[in-house]
Amino acid sequence: MIKRQYIQGELQEYLENGYHTLRLPATIIPFILLLSMNKILITEDDRNLRETVKYNLVKEGYDVALAADGAEALEVARKEKPDLIILDIMLPKIDGFEVCRILRKEMSVPIIMLTARTDETDKIVGLDVGADDYMTKPFSIRELLARVRALLRRVKMVNDASFEANAIITLGRITIDLGGHRVTLDGTTLELTAKEFDLLVFLAQNNGLVFTREQLLEKVWGYDFAGDTRTVDVHIRWLRQKIENDPANPQYILTVRGTGYKLEI
Repeated sequence: MIKRQYIQGELQEYLENGYHTLRLPATIIPFILLLSMNKILITEDDRNLRETVKYNLVKEGYDVALAADGAEALEVARKEKPDLIILDIMLPKIDGFEVCRILRKEMSVPIIMLTARTDETDKIVGLDVGADDYMTKPFSIRELLARVRALLRRVKMVNDASFEANAIITLGRITIDLGGHRVTLDGTTLELTAKEFDLLVFLAQNNGLVFTREQLLEKVWGYDFAGDTRTVDVHIRWLRQKIENDPANPQYILTVRGTGYKLEI
């Protein structure tokens, strides 16, 4: 039997130096390569759109799982533990808002919501229930792929921090465990979405510095993000609700009038 540590070492060698460096039996190489692929769950009741998105994601090298309604989305997400979820709002059985709300209580997987309506309300509600990003139909496949890459890149950056010697940030009552992707306030664990965590980490690493909304979009959401600055305001509001004693009069995440935001602890 091949030891797990040996397989992991060989996989890391492959990722750094290429396929020809693998010293594993040819019969298990496909399974090892599968371990390095990000899994994405597409939840969309329109079969043509679902298959189109799947085709393009697979072409980009992603492992893809599918669901056609809200109930199936919950079942597949719990079983497959995807790295990212693309979630339509208008779904049979359970709508996308409720699916997102339920998943947010169980996992911190990044979620991109899709809506066929241009009404701003859908977008705000989607962000409020825990989505990390949203897109309005019809959308560009290239833009969707760019947003997928941006979200996965942010998650990877946070996960890579777990290998650093100093992977704990402590600021007053707040402790951020970068490796464990965990935040505590006075010893109590906070339930944060992936993007809330990324935003808090960035502000904590730059404690006392002021950033505009545009800068936060670039640094936290990535160059590929095509949303507007209201996304920042929504996520700041969520964080305040979770770490401030009085969110209406924040002590930690401060608004700098005419400029943006800063964390000051």
